[in-house]
Amino acid sequence: MTTETAGAVEVPTWQLDPTHSSVEFSVKHMMITTVRGRFKTISATLTGDEDSPEQPTAEATIDAASIDTGTPDRDAHLRSADFFDVERFPQITFRSKRIEGNRPKQAGDKFKLVGDLTIRDVTREVVLDCQYEGQGKDPWGQTRAGFTFNTEVNREDWGLRWNQVLETGGVLVSNKVRVEGELQFIKRSA
Repeated sequence: MTTETAGAVEVPTWQLDPTHSSVEFSVKHMMITTVRGRFKTISATLTGDEDSPEQPTAEATIDAASIDTGTPDRDAHLRSADFFDVERFPQITFRSKRIEGNRPKQAGDKFKLVGDLTIRDVTREVVLDCQYEGQGKDPWGQTRAGFTFNTEVNREDWGLRWNQVLETGGVLVSNKVRVEGELQFIKRSA
């Protein structure tokens, strides 16, 4: 619930629980197999809920150096200037702009979250296909809410252009990247 203080409505804040959340990606390698990875260090905040009249907002930050594909050499290459250039651009950020469709109210509700994704200081609008997974109280009395999302982006739109042409045709790394997330948030007291 929201509370009113001197005419102002306090909007609830939800903090990401990183131990129960993940952001993963997949990309085609040599156009024949899919390589998967994840980012191990993420933080995010949601502001608003079903009782808040304002448009909810979401902000997320990913430590680009926390990329993990399970192969140290590949991870080092992805951290290099050929891809994320983590020395110069240590963070990937997302900031929501609006929700398209109905605001989620019950588990299973789907909606689109439109926002700005910034990678290597390049910002592009993306649309996340989201689903509200519901909420409940944990054994310690905290209210938690879950969401899933997915989207597909073209990595070249953010300047991640490194590739190699294959002798047999095609390229080593697909430009299309699928991104998926399972996110759990904890409601903070107002």
